Amino acid sequence: MRVIRKYANRRLYDTEQSRYVTLEDLRSLVLAEEVFKVEDAKSGEDLTRTILLTIIIEQEQGEGEAEVFSNELLEQFIRIYAMAKPLPLAGYLEQGTRLMMEQQQRMQEQWSQAMRHSPMEMMREVAEENLRFWQQAMGAGMGAGKSTSRSQPSDADAAPDESNTPPDDERR
Repeated sequence: MRVIRKYANRRLYDTEQSRYVTLEDLRSLVLAEEVFKVEDAKSGEDLTRTILLTIIIEQEQGEGEAEVFSNELLEQFIRIYAMAKPLPLAGYLEQGTRLMMEQQQRMQEQWSQAMRHSPMEMMREVAEENLRFWQQAMGAGMGAGKSTSRSQPSDADAAPDESNTPPDDERR
């Protein structure tokens, strides 16, 4: 597990990469699903939860960021902490969030499959399919049984060769 140390000067040090990191760097690790632990450099106390909450607070306050937690929801969280016996909310939220993210991923995959071609490519494919359909329909109606997918005309379809036919006066 990747270890991040937090020093008294509030700086975060990534022991794996031997460099100082920011909260944004840790947010990127979370998005990449890389597991890490933040510990106090002096005492060894686990500060991971506090750092994760700080990242969430920064995202909630960031400009252009969509708020995930409404004021009403935050007030409800505070009331839960004040209960004599708090509800087992963490497991419920974890499961609900996991299901929501899986559903979103499935929808994104379905959307990308549906849009794998450009609109012009999709129109071309539809036009080709319609053309094949009409060729088959016309072939079945006109030539019952003849193949409609010929690339070159047959000898019967070719125009007569004028050089091999005798002039009109010789045919008589």
